Amino acid sequence: MLRTAILAACLVLPALVSAHQFTAGSITIDHPTSRPTPKAAKTGVGYLSIFNAGTQADRLVGGSAEASERLELHVTEIVDGVARMRPVEGGVVIEPGATIDLASGGIHIMLGGLKGPLVAGESFQGELVFEKAGAISIEFNVERPGVVAPTTHEGHPMGESQ
Repeated sequence: MLRTAILAACLVLPALVSAHQFTAGSITIDHPTSRPTPKAAKTGVGYLSIFNAGTQADRLVGGSAEASERLELHVTEIVDGVARMRPVEGGVVIEPGATIDLASGGIHIMLGGLKGPLVAGESFQGELVFEKAGAISIEFNVERPGVVAPTTHEGHPMGESQ
């Protein structure tokens, strides 16, 4: 029975990822990730959650990543039954006490001009720029879809927009 329990744990553990967070001022960036890309891919994505513990709104206005020539904020919209992406104009506002998710199917980070493939298990440095909090250095983990991410941040639900 113990052998079965150990085997079951070994099958589950690779899907679990420890949280990694980056904080500056009242802004906390939780679990920045990207997805593996084919060798010839010119674009990649970035996903993460942002929590604003402050009393004033802040705005994510841009950033950069060492893995790409450009980091842009994009939104996915359904137009005539077809998903289309477009740049987000003016940045993304994070209200006081709110958590926002940059995730697949909504607002997300688009990495343009990849300098090479993004490989599962590797990571790369980036920086997000906020109007009030300024520049925050982060690290994106490259993870395959389906990896289980943390669900809470200091008692606040992650994965839910407030």
